[in-house]
Amino acid sequence: MMTTENRLLPILLVDDEEQILLSAQTLLRAAGFSTVLTLSDSRAVLPMLAEQEIGAVVLDIGMPGLSGCDLLVDMTKDYPHVPVIFMTAMNDLDTAVSCMRGGAFDYLLKPVEKSRFVTAVRRALEVRLLQSELLSLKNRLLSSDELDNSSAFEGIITRNKKMRAIFQYVEVIAGSHRPVLITGETGVGKELIARSIHAASGLQGSFIPVNSAGLDDTMFSDALFGHKKGAFTGAEAARDGMIAQAAGGTLFLDEIGDMCESSQVKILRLMQERTYHPLGSDIPRQSDARVLVATNRDIQALIASGQFRKDLYYRLRAHHIHVPPLRERADDIPLLLQHFLDTSAKLLQKKPPRFPPELISLLQSYRFPGNVRELQLMVFDAVVQSKGGMVSQKSFRDVIGEHQVVCRKSSGGYGWKPDLLNEESAGLPTLKEAEEYLMQETLRRANGNQGVAASMLGISRQALNKRLSRRQKP
Repeated sequence: MMTTENRLLPILLVDDEEQILLSAQTLLRAAGFSTVLTLSDSRAVLPMLAEQEIGAVVLDIGMPGLSGCDLLVDMTKDYPHVPVIFMTAMNDLDTAVSCMRGGAFDYLLKPVEKSRFVTAVRRALEVRLLQSELLSLKNRLLSSDELDNSSAFEGIITRNKKMRAIFQYVEVIAGSHRPVLITGETGVGKELIARSIHAASGLQGSFIPVNSAGLDDTMFSDALFGHKKGAFTGAEAARDGMIAQAAGGTLFLDEIGDMCESSQVKILRLMQERTYHPLGSDIPRQSDARVLVATNRDIQALIASGQFRKDLYYRLRAHHIHVPPLRERADDIPLLLQHFLDTSAKLLQKKPPRFPPELISLLQSYRFPGNVRELQLMVFDAVVQSKGGMVSQKSFRDVIGEHQVVCRKSSGGYGWKPDLLNEESAGLPTLKEAEEYLMQETLRRANGNQGVAASMLGISRQALNKRLSRRQKP
């Protein structure tokens, strides 16, 4: 089970018996640890640690020259970040307790069960990588706002502080190759974040996206795992799935909240064992692709209702990124508006149109349930309709005007507040109360701009001025 994270840092085996070294090295390589170094002389360990990064060290205790216990003292002093596993035939409780108190990560008795040995090494390496991530994150938080690899985020148009913080976090976790759960509403750009993680990771393989929504288990398994010739009717030739296409790269599973239970079990097995079976095949295949997942659904609610496996959730949530909705990054709207005007005009082979200044206030007052994707479609439609080098606000108002406000009785303020539910028990407002609420709320959303407020209400500015003047009269 070769994983990309296991290839990052080598494992060092130290034992004076060559046969044990060869056996342990072969076992770890078969389990996916492609870089496994060996030393039969314990005195060469510290010089090696001084020359190169080591993920974890597996030590024997009773060795000539320098015992494992003495070596542990020097390692915990000079290289405390490197986990040490003792693997020894010395079945002595006092020695085991002394080693663990001295800073050893684990203590294994020979002969060690193969799965126990592999699990201990994998856990040690995961702890090592986690410590590196925490240190990198700490340094990043204490450093400036600069990005080390800004080209990885070129596809995301933003100047928002929340988004910049996400970029910095991406740079911290990109090299760990552990799973990442990306959450956020529809249209916020979750796949763009996934692509930036892949770009920042330095992986040489491809970025392969898979949309889990609307696929039953058979379709999902065939798309992901591929199939053997004759696996089902119509399978006239063997076909590799998307996991094979993502070898050495990133597999991005979108809309995992819509994945059926049987598909969830298969993904869990893939995450645990790093192996999978093409349809119709009994021979397991290994995967070294990093897995990123995304959803716009509330996973915790799905877990509570029994629709999503809790064990799979914790496997996938090694890191978590929540992408904020557009309404929480309204400062990005001017940038996005200009960007979409340019790209839409280029696609339509037109000269990029200008936009009236008040359009920014109008857009920033809107909640954008479809987020960035909705804004992109709105701008494209406006560019299609544009004439004379200026986009009209009408196409934008037509969309924004579809979201009507429903009012209900309130105990304070001016007597009414918006609600998405039409509760009969709340009664209905008078026309004067409804007009008062609408004018105040619209002016608030328009940041006091009466021209924008009038557009949102569907009346002329003069008509709005008359109503405002009427309110001020005693």
